[in-house]
Amino acid sequence: YGDHDDPKVYSWKRFMALGEKGSEEQLQARIEAQKPDDTCTYIYTSGTTGDPKAVMITHDNITWTASASLEMLGVQEGDRVISYLPFSHIAEQVVSLHGPMAAGMCTAFAESMDKLRDNLREVRPTMFLGVPRVWEKMQAGMVAKAAQNSNLKKKLAAWARGQGLAGGYADQKGESKPLLFGLADKLVFSKVRDALGLDQCRICVTSAAPISKSTLEFFLSLGIPIMEVYGMSECTGPATISLPNKYKTGSVGKVMGGTEIKIAQDGEICMRGRHVFKGYFKNEAATAEAIDAEGWLHSGDIGEFDADGFLRITDRKKDLLITAGGENIAPQVLEGKLKGISVVSQAVVVGDRRKHLAALLTLDETKLEEVRRESGSSATSVADAATDEKVHKWLMAQVEDINKDLARVQSIKKIKILATDLSIEGGELTPTMKVKRKVVNTKYADAIEAFYT
Repeated sequence: YGDHDDPKVYSWKRFMALGEKGSEEQLQARIEAQKPDDTCTYIYTSGTTGDPKAVMITHDNITWTASASLEMLGVQEGDRVISYLPFSHIAEQVVSLHGPMAAGMCTAFAESMDKLRDNLREVRPTMFLGVPRVWEKMQAGMVAKAAQNSNLKKKLAAWARGQGLAGGYADQKGESKPLLFGLADKLVFSKVRDALGLDQCRICVTSAAPISKSTLEFFLSLGIPIMEVYGMSECTGPATISLPNKYKTGSVGKVMGGTEIKIAQDGEICMRGRHVFKGYFKNEAATAEAIDAEGWLHSGDIGEFDADGFLRITDRKKDLLITAGGENIAPQVLEGKLKGISVVSQAVVVGDRRKHLAALLTLDETKLEEVRRESGSSATSVADAATDEKVHKWLMAQVEDINKDLARVQSIKKIKILATDLSIEGGELTPTMKVKRKVVNTKYADAIEAFYT
C-alpha cells in the first residue's frame, strides 16, 4: 500500500488508477486476444549444472496445475500460506500466488528469510511449503536448544520421539499408532508445533531439492510428517504429490491426478499432461531434447515406482559423477548422508573423472560449541575451526563411519572444510537453496584440485 521512489514500482492506489484510463472495450479485447496456449510467464531454470533457460509456462499450464494440485492437497477458502521464496520460482507461484487466487486462500509475506521463523508464529499457516534447507535449519535450531534441557526433559523427548517415529510409520502402513502416541502428542508434539507456528498447519510440504531421510524422520518423530512433492519448472511445478493419508517417508508421492509418468528404459522419469511446458524461449534445440515426439518431458532424474505406486528418486542423470574407473555415482545420495552429521551445514561431493571421491563441507555456525567439545579444538569461530587440524581429524572420523556402509567406489576419501557457508549471496546457492555445482566447482577449483595432487 505504500509508495516508492522508483516510478516503475506502483503502489496499490496507483495500480488501480491505471484501470481508469482504459475502456471496458479495450479490456475485453485484450481478454479475448489471450489464448490458453499463450505464454503466461517465463521461469528461468536455476542453472545448477549449466546456463539457465527460459521455461515458457502457458495460461493453461498455470491455471490447470494450480487447481489440480491444490485440489489434491485439500486446500479450501480461508486457508493461509506464507510466502518467502522469490516468485521467480514456479513452486512459489503455484503455492503462494495462483493457487490462493483460485481457492480463495490468504497469502502472508515473510519480512525476510531471517525472520521466517518469527513470521510463521505470527501467521500460523494452514499449509506450509518449506524447501529442504528451511527444514534443516529448523532441525538444527531445535537440536541445539534441546541440548540445553535438563536430563528429565531429554528423557521425555527421547521417549516421545520413539512414539512419534513408530506412530508415523504405522500411519503410513494404515496400522494403529502406539497406545501412548496420544500422550506423547499432548506432552511434547503439540508444544513443538506451537513453538514452530505449525499448530494449525494441516499439511507440511517439502520440494525444490532432495531432502535427507534423517531430516524427514526427525520431524516425523515429532508428529510432523512432511509431504514430499516432486517436479520441475518444465512441468509447472508438481508431478507427484504426497498426502497425509497417502505418503511414504523417502518417496516423493504418487502421480498427480490427470497427468502421466513413465520410467524410460534407462530409468529416466518422464512426464506428460497439461502441466508440461510449451518449450524453452528461443531455444528449439533444448526444447526438442526435453520433450520427445510423443509429448513426454524427460526430467533428467532416475527413479522407480514401488508396488504401491509411490515414486522414489534414485539418481540425477545429469549430475552423475563418473569416476576415472568408469563408476556412475549419484552425489545427492552421498551428500544427504554427509549432511546427517550433526555439525555439517552443506556438503558437495566431487570426483568426476577422478580416481576417488572427495567432499567440500561447511560447518553449522550454531554448532560451534559442539565442534569444540567433540574435537578438542579451541577455535573461536567457524573460520578458525575450518583450518584446525583437530576439527578436520574429528570430522573425517565421522565421514569414515559413513564410508563403512558404502561401496568402496562411493566412499569419501578426503574432505575440505570451507571457512564460510554456501549462500545465495555468495552465488553458490539458487534462490531455493539448491547447490550450483558449476559455481562451486569454479569457485573452489584450487581446493578440489588439491584433493588429487
